[in-house]
Amino acid sequence: MPQKSWSPKRERQYEHVKEGLLERGESEDKAEEIAARTVNKERARAGEAKESSRLSKEDISSSRRGGLRSHKGARGRTYDQLYEEAKDLKIDGRSKMSKDELEKAVERKKRK
Repeated sequence: MPQKSWSPKRERQYEHVKEGLLERGESEDKAEEIAARTVNKERARAGEAKESSRLSKEDISSSRRGGLRSHKGARGRTYDQLYEEAKDLKIDGRSKMSKDELEKAVERKKRK
């Protein structure tokens, strides 16, 4: 899905983002869509795009947002992230669990 108008740098960025998403288990289509959106937003922020929305230019950058949302911070995943993952894994009783309980339940379920 790389675009002809993208520079070699943006092509590499697209492939890097896509590969990272695939490694985390996203589907090929979803990974391609997210990677393309990420590159297009970065192009808009850098003034490389012919058209871009105000939000693309003024909102937090994709790389910064990704860093904030990554699961490697001191506190790990947020309660909401854990809850959504528990919901996807169909873990019973998740609505009454604390963050620590959700984390343990998700990890147990993933090991199975």
